[in-house]
Amino acid sequence: MLATAPEVDVLIVGAGISGIGMAAHMKMKSPHHSYAIVEQRDNLGGTWDLFRYPGIRSDSDMHTLGFDFEPWRHEKSIADAPSILEYLNRIADERGIRQHIRFGHKVISADFRDDEARWHVELEKSDGTRTRITANFLYLGSGYYDYDEPFDPGFDLGEFEGQVLHPQFWPEDLDYTGKRVVVIGSGATAVTIVPSMADKAAHVTMLQRTPTWMASQPAKDWFANTLRKFLPAGLAYRITRFKNIRMQDFVFKTARKKPEKVKDALHKKIEKALGPNYDKASFTPPYDPWDQRLCLVPDDDLFAAMNAGKAAVVTGHISKFEKGGVRLKSGELIEADIVVTATGLKLAVAGKIALSQNGVPTDLSQRFYYKGCMFSNLPNLAVVFGYLNASWTLRADINSDYICRLLNHMRKTGTTIAAPVLTPEAEATLEEDDIFDFSSGYIQRGKHIMPKNAAEYPWRLNQEYVLDRKRMASDPLDDGWLKFSNASEEAGAAGGELEAAE
Repeated sequence: MLATAPEVDVLIVGAGISGIGMAAHMKMKSPHHSYAIVEQRDNLGGTWDLFRYPGIRSDSDMHTLGFDFEPWRHEKSIADAPSILEYLNRIADERGIRQHIRFGHKVISADFRDDEARWHVELEKSDGTRTRITANFLYLGSGYYDYDEPFDPGFDLGEFEGQVLHPQFWPEDLDYTGKRVVVIGSGATAVTIVPSMADKAAHVTMLQRTPTWMASQPAKDWFANTLRKFLPAGLAYRITRFKNIRMQDFVFKTARKKPEKVKDALHKKIEKALGPNYDKASFTPPYDPWDQRLCLVPDDDLFAAMNAGKAAVVTGHISKFEKGGVRLKSGELIEADIVVTATGLKLAVAGKIALSQNGVPTDLSQRFYYKGCMFSNLPNLAVVFGYLNASWTLRADINSDYICRLLNHMRKTGTTIAAPVLTPEAEATLEEDDIFDFSSGYIQRGKHIMPKNAAEYPWRLNQEYVLDRKRMASDPLDDGWLKFSNASEEAGAAGGELEAAE
């Protein structure tokens, strides 16, 4: 065992919402622990810095996508990327986080060594050189999708002579003024791009194979804006956040229990925006609301573009790409100068980092989630995978808080290793559960690489924030599953199977 301490107590991977949030939580709740953030890009922000397509915005309200410790003060609660980046940058600067970020550092591999109680992390810098860093604890805020490669649907572009691009790599100098644009897809990205391009383009068509449930909502939250006029910003934020969390939970559960009621409510809002003669079939998916995430339409912007004759929604299957556009199997030709393939993301786990323990590769698809935060039999590692039915940051906040509790407990007890121990005997009794019952394409395509979920807590990535928050904050750390130990003890065990604490 090495006598020297690791270079940092906690290495945070990713300077997006999850990473910045963890750093802020550590500053407040675990100030005696050192940390560093490594970020492969040159700027902080993660998703909000990577995506540059027209209109890029949140699809959750910022009173829940914002952090629990930092009020959202902007008038619009459905915020654009620049506003979100301003929020994150302000937090990083005001809380002294920026100086802890090492930009241009991509994590390639990470090996936990039991006899040292530390991670050995290999990184690639922007210039292609490699470097290493050691840390006692690894916190992955690297998101859920592949930053380097989007999903490729494998279109045969045939004779099409126009420009084809993917939202994940939007060209800065794209001039679409007066151009005919076809956006292929029906998810949140397509629903955002279409009305945003419609102001300059000659016409924008959203070409969907399958409709998506759309929910119209004002971009400004009158309740939040009113409260801020009479109450301190922090108190107004907490009240609005509480209201929105409860509303999200109510809508999701209603959709599960009474889907027809939710369908009727969604259709009524669309009819109010488009008129009674709108094409209902193009807004009626073959699944129930919240079998996939609802697509947010702030201030009816998509519907306004349709009413103005600047945009259209077409449902059909692509036959081929021709010189002047996209030919459907119905025979219809949709003319296009530009095709945008908003066909989804490619799911990635743990930022595609090659994880190992004592030199033995770790396959996360064979591990169970522990409290939606850690993984079975994998020491000193935490991850953020946000809620499918609520805002990402809700999970990021409670995971950060939990890990701070864990770090403080380890410091107090003089232990250096924390591992959620699941013995083969205990694992044999678990009933597996598919919490990824959403039919979204990117989820279905990536399920084979995702960690396992049990039907019962704590071995699952639960999808009920209100309950999760209570459990993560109040359940005892020493719950019989989480084992605390030291490097010397693990070295003495000579790599033997970990056993759960009594």
